[in-house]
Amino acid sequence: MKKLNLKTLFLVIIIVLTLGVTLLAGCVSITSPDTTTPTNTITSTSTSWTPPATSGTAAQLPNIADVVALVKPSVVAINTEVTSYDFFNRPYTQQGAGSGWVLDANGIIVTNNHVVEGANTITVTTDSGDSYQVDTNSIFTDPLNDLAIIKINATGLPSLKTGNAANMRVGDWVIAIGNALGQGIRATEGIVSRQGVALPVDQGQTLYDLIETSAAINPGNSGGPLVNLAGEVIGITSAKIASVGVEGMGYAISIDIAMPIIEELVNKGYVTRPWLGVGLYTVDQLAIVQLNLKVAKGVLVTQVMAGSPADKAGLERWDVIVSIGGTDVTTVEELTKILHAAAIGQPLAIAYWRGNQEYITSVTPIERPR
Repeated sequence: MKKLNLKTLFLVIIIVLTLGVTLLAGCVSITSPDTTTPTNTITSTSTSWTPPATSGTAAQLPNIADVVALVKPSVVAINTEVTSYDFFNRPYTQQGAGSGWVLDANGIIVTNNHVVEGANTITVTTDSGDSYQVDTNSIFTDPLNDLAIIKINATGLPSLKTGNAANMRVGDWVIAIGNALGQGIRATEGIVSRQGVALPVDQGQTLYDLIETSAAINPGNSGGPLVNLAGEVIGITSAKIASVGVEGMGYAISIDIAMPIIEELVNKGYVTRPWLGVGLYTVDQLAIVQLNLKVAKGVLVTQVMAGSPADKAGLERWDVIVSIGGTDVTTVEELTKILHAAAIGQPLAIAYWRGNQEYITSVTPIERPR
């Protein structure tokens, strides 16, 4: 038997080992990759990518202090005393606080009706510290829109300019300035959160076209101005939703809605509105059942005043109005809004149900009695 040369044997062993490692490595990489070991290899889509350039500057925030310095001298604190009665009908004096702003240098102040309503004494204090007792005969109000003007015996007051609420956008900065909590004039900032809001504030009373703002509105702020960054009044703070878990929902009467009313209060002392002479109630399930109504939606006539436009048009108690001026209505608020936008002396078509029958009549609004 021929002996295998040691040198040849050593070479064979090396070749076998080399082939085994190569085959094993090939099997691992092709048929059973190691998925437990993360890869750090990134396939680049571009070899020339660089980070985006930075401008080196940040957007400048509004200078709220300058706006407050411009507006604050025209904002006044209003303190009131109202006679109330306790459980035993004993009178006691209740104090209240609100705000206002100077519309005219000759002492015309704008505020809310609910700030001065029923007050026995009213004191207006300017930013400079001067105080004025208000003659109750110098107060002119519009309860429906919660507006009032006060005339004080002063001249040379710094007045505010008014802006255009319709030009405001959601997200625009606004500043509320007023006599918050009756502790003096202070300012809070926020943004316009929503526009065109309708908010029920009392039974049978809804405020329309309100501006919702995140600026903090507290008791005492009522009647104060909501201003834009030019220091122009774009709203009159009026209400807030106070509830557990609710924040940043204050409301202001749009200056676009308020100014025509304020103008009438200044020039005439009252507001002229179209009037039908009816009592109204939104149809609900209770009314449907109790009165056996044949319609599920509409505005129920609960009263018709003798000699009123509604009386002359043939409307009767328990009729259900379903449209006015060609627009369908389902609530008292909807009907009222349409009526207030109508012209005095201009006929309006009214569709209504009486029993099982629908009728159409024409009613001509007259000026609302004072």
